[in-house]
Amino acid sequence: MRLTTKGRFAVTAMIDLALHSAEGPVTLAGISERQKISLSYLEQLFGKLRRNKLVGSVRGPGGGYRLTKPMSEVSVVDIILAVDEPIDATQCGGKENCYNDQRCMTHNLWANLNARIRDYLALVTLEQLVSNPKVKDIAILQDMRACKQPGETVFLT
Repeated sequence: MRLTTKGRFAVTAMIDLALHSAEGPVTLAGISERQKISLSYLEQLFGKLRRNKLVGSVRGPGGGYRLTKPMSEVSVVDIILAVDEPIDATQCGGKENCYNDQRCMTHNLWANLNARIRDYLALVTLEQLVSNPKVKDIAILQDMRACKQPGETVFLT
């Protein structure tokens, strides 16, 4: 299975959004700065996340994005599928035409792996990711780096 940057960035951006949601709507510019993801790429991802009702936008001054569901109800698989990221280890995309227009010998192996991966990612919630102490430490460091002055060194104690 190959997870592209689209799926990875979507999950990362949603974690960032969740971590900063207590402060109100979160701007894509803020996520972009903290996570080093292009703003235009985030706009594309959040358009898909919004269409799939995982996030909502708030317009005007102080606007940005917010979660539309509790973090405990948003799974990693929801995020990945919302941005059109396939979770598929087969060569045929599940069409069973990978060997001379027929099912290959290893089709069931890869199809079963797909199911296991989906099942695992469906069990991992945004709430679990956000509550991980290591994730929180990294987020604090990213926030400090995003706010630092040029030439200033940031240390995590």
